[in-house]
Amino acid sequence: MKVIAAYLLAVLGGNAAPSADDLRLILGSVGADANDDNISNFLSEVKGKDLAELIAAGREKLASVPSGGGAAVAVTAAPGGGASAPAAAESKKEEKVEEKEESDDDMGFSLFD
Repeated sequence: MKVIAAYLLAVLGGNAAPSADDLRLILGSVGADANDDNISNFLSEVKGKDLAELIAAGREKLASVPSGGGAAVAVTAAPGGGASAPAAAESKKEEKVEEKEESDDDMGFSLFD
């Protein structure tokens, strides 16, 4: 990720084809370690490719990735008895309310009387 960020910074700074030394310089300026293998692998993958095309291809890949993990759980739970889940939540709320009332009764006096 650091190498990608350094590459993007170099391109946005006006260097259309950053070299490994350019990326090392950027990473070194912020105190990040520059792994030569990662840099050379990355540069070989992006060599001769347009940055806008790479970003567009990445967006297409990310569009197929599911996001919002909470919704998936709710969807899988709904067919098994979706109506029972809200009822259980309501009963828990009612129990909590009753516990609070009982705890006031246990003390034997009210702070506002």
